[in-house]
Amino acid sequence: MKAVITVIGKDRTGIIYNVSKILYHHNVNIEDLNQTIMQDNFTMLMLVNCAKMDCTFEELKAALRAAGESIGMSIRIQREDIFDAMHKI
Repeated sequence: MKAVITVIGKDRTGIIYNVSKILYHHNVNIEDLNQTIMQDNFTMLMLVNCAKMDCTFEELKAALRAAGESIGMSIRIQREDIFDAMHKI
């Protein structure tokens, strides 16, 4: 299963580290990443492969959300098919 992670908030050091650390610890592979900074606002979109993860999707979602709260960012994950369906015109 693939999923899309979105990260939004004020730019600061360690954002990518904090997200990738959680993914590494749960054996989730980053397949693609796009990030940008606009006037101190950081946004990132990641495509990840969860096929070999060692936790449930809900546990991963909770870990990412908690990490986001600890650094003042919004970090959300959605299954790729749901993300795609929500963003089709």
